[in-house]
Amino acid sequence: MAAVQALRRGTAPEAVRALVGVRAAEDASLADLRRAERCGARLVVPEDEEWPALPLHPLTLAAYAGGGSERLPDRTTALVPPVALWVRGDAALDATVDRSVAVVGARASTSYGEHVAADLGAQLGERGWTVVSGGAYGIDVAAHRGALAAGAPTVAVLACGVDRAYPAAHSAVFERIVDGGGLLVSEWPPGAAPYRHRFLVRNRIIAGLTRGTVVVEAAARSGAQATARRAAGLGKQVLVVPGPVTSAMSVGCHELLREEDTGARLVTSAAQVVEAVGDLGTDLADPAERPASPRDGLGDFARRVLDACPVRVGVSAERLAAVAGCDPLEAMRVLPALEVAELVQWTGTGWRLAPPPGTRRRAP
Repeated sequence: MAAVQALRRGTAPEAVRALVGVRAAEDASLADLRRAERCGARLVVPEDEEWPALPLHPLTLAAYAGGGSERLPDRTTALVPPVALWVRGDAALDATVDRSVAVVGARASTSYGEHVAADLGAQLGERGWTVVSGGAYGIDVAAHRGALAAGAPTVAVLACGVDRAYPAAHSAVFERIVDGGGLLVSEWPPGAAPYRHRFLVRNRIIAGLTRGTVVVEAAARSGAQATARRAAGLGKQVLVVPGPVTSAMSVGCHELLREEDTGARLVTSAAQVVEAVGDLGTDLADPAERPASPRDGLGDFARRVLDACPVRVGVSAERLAAVAGCDPLEAMRVLPALEVAELVQWTGTGWRLAPPPGTRRRAP
């Protein structure tokens, strides 16, 4: 309140008055609150119980990291904490984003990227994680829809008022988000227009509210890259889904992986995302599944004897031992076990490799 009064009296520092401009004499707070009430929204401030203080704390640290420099930062890209957040939806903001992941990417996405984003959104929702994105075309809305399909809450951080659907084609999705236990969040009051610079400003909120940011697709210059770099600047996980090296929509992803300062990690599944952002030692991803083969458990002698077996004509154990470079007794010891595993076959005169399943005939 003291800051507002100083601005209205004109006694605030010149640099601050320059930032506020002619709006210092305007007071639309009552009109904003009334408009919020009409659309079912509320204003959440740091003093409220649902304020997400812990996730947003890195923004506060980043704001003071300059050591009191007098040079004013770029207001569009500055990592500063929000003064307040307008929220639409019944769920508590802090509880909803406590276990949350940002899934972002290109608006001009490919079918591959949209499939991956929707799959990540659904699988993260099934694991009890909230998907946070920007509600835009392409990867953003695919991630929201994936979470909604799994019956999980999702959060859309908007570059306009929470009473406005932008893009208009996503109005039904935004309503599903609110009705499904999710939230619409914005720094700008109800009725605010989606000016271009506001999309860059809101990226830091997406990065700040979440434990990590997953970039599914990104062109060489994209807002998704900007969100990832803001997440890195806040000390949060940057996760990247790889794509075809021939795809223009994956150039930004691969560049993030090449940049050492982002600390980006490659992920291909929701389990790997949760392992990266989850609790240490409890949210571990299972190893990638590999096709099982009867050869997997073979010892050294068994592998060498098996490699020495011909495909068509059976040969003696002595001949196999000579090719495998082992004692004939060792070869004779492992051959019965290889036959039980259906890897070799006795022809009546010698040993050979067993035919593949489905093509086998009785040995003559």
